[in-house]
Amino acid sequence: MAATLVPGARFVERLGALQTRLAGDGLDALLVTQPANIFYLTSFRGSAGVVLLTPDGARLITDSRYATVATRLVEASAKEIPLTFVQVESSYEETVCVVLKQAGVSRVGIETAHMTLARYDWLKRALAGSGVELCRTIGLVESLRQVKDPGELATLREAGRRISRVMREMLSGLRVGRREREVAADIDWAIRDAGFEGPAFETIVAGGPNTALPHARPGEWRLAAGDLVLLDFGGILNGYCVDLTRVASLGHPGPVALGWHAAVGEAHEAALAAVGPGVWASAVDTAARAVLERRGLGAAFGHGTGHGLGLEVHEAPRVGKRRRAVGSSPSGDDPEDVRLEAGMVFTVEPGVYLRGRGGVRLEDDVVVTATGYELLTHVSLDLLVV
Repeated sequence: MAATLVPGARFVERLGALQTRLAGDGLDALLVTQPANIFYLTSFRGSAGVVLLTPDGARLITDSRYATVATRLVEASAKEIPLTFVQVESSYEETVCVVLKQAGVSRVGIETAHMTLARYDWLKRALAGSGVELCRTIGLVESLRQVKDPGELATLREAGRRISRVMREMLSGLRVGRREREVAADIDWAIRDAGFEGPAFETIVAGGPNTALPHARPGEWRLAAGDLVLLDFGGILNGYCVDLTRVASLGHPGPVALGWHAAVGEAHEAALAAVGPGVWASAVDTAARAVLERRGLGAAFGHGTGHGLGLEVHEAPRVGKRRRAVGSSPSGDDPEDVRLEAGMVFTVEPGVYLRGRGGVRLEDDVVVTATGYELLTHVSLDLLVV
């Protein structure tokens, strides 16, 4: 397993921003257990690991499988990054307790969205009487990850170019008689051939009535003349995910299918037109949904208009309906509804799905800019007839 080192200046900047937030919340440290957050802060990518962030730096806790990688990472970043490696000798929980006690911290934040109740209970019992208190936090690192820095945006732009090229090739290669799973296998090979680490999620290929299933799994359906075919796939480049959807027609489509595609295309354009700094994320969803409702297809659009992209294929910000929730936010009713900022990256993917008949989804990846947005994916929105 290779480690891609985060440049020291960027790491120190991220660490400093997070330490400021911890201090503002009255916390001495943060125990980071979510893999994407660990990578964001340390560049470490492994199947197991924990990071303890304190005012004096970060401790990477992992086991012997990753000792060589962790040691190299620490050595390579020693001049700029205050990172140390602690090897697990017994269990992760026992090692974490030892490190916490040695660090001299009292109020330690935990990622409640990612730590299991079993692990929390174990740690709480083991730390009883030690003076270390576990405090619940939500989204501290994720809130930093929402706004991408120039290095992250450069990676996502390159990933967008590559996945767009794969999509154009795969659309033009669709043929009557091929099974959905065969097309999906070709796409997965093409993603890797384009230089991606692999697919960002399970590739979706849906033909005919299966296009009515938003997350259809490719199966034995043979593509037939007159079918709509929906392709939805993504790739991971240097840890960052992109996601793209288009629909083609095997032969000339009928007027109903053309109407679906035209409606979704208009909704897609309306959503993009709404994107800009200072706009509520929910307003992008509202713009797309209003088009489909006006065309009598509102009930056929059951999911949100988009989701954040980055180290995970689904992350903040959420671009959907404003929700009623416990808690408060500047919007007054949905803590997850945020105002868009330059550097945020997310999908725009309205769709319509009519059970037993078919459906259409059009998806692109966008980054918010100071004046509006920039498309990261570049494939014609026109319905391709093959």
